[in-house]
Amino acid sequence: MGILDDHERAARAQESGRAGLDDPGVRAAAAALATFPNAHPDRDYTVTIDCPEFTAVCPMTDQPDFGRMLIEYVPHERLLELKSLKLYLGAYRNVGIFHETVTNAILDDLRRALAPRRITVTGDYNARGGITTRVTAEFRA
Repeated sequence: MGILDDHERAARAQESGRAGLDDPGVRAAAAALATFPNAHPDRDYTVTIDCPEFTAVCPMTDQPDFGRMLIEYVPHERLLELKSLKLYLGAYRNVGIFHETVTNAILDDLRRALAPRRITVTGDYNARGGITTRVTAEFRA
């Protein structure tokens, strides 16, 4: 496969809205998400994790995207270990993926790892060309 020009790269990204979902580094980091037992599984409480330095790449332009990931969940049996989350989010650094796709992928991976009662992932992306994007994906058991 040769080097793609901007038009070819954009066409391929648009054909597959799945750009970036099967990245091997991201899949390995998702499999390595670590959890630990919840000492209060009988109680509803909310865990909020703010990740203000999220980075990925636009699959249309190959330019970096910067943003903040806000994760809120009501745990059941498991809680999320933060270093593994940091490594997981860092795996997206050089991956071409749409804002909507990556926000939903993060939700899906965290849902698999945690099996929470409820989880919401919000991607709040920095302005590019005067436009900001906020994507919120949620799951309720």
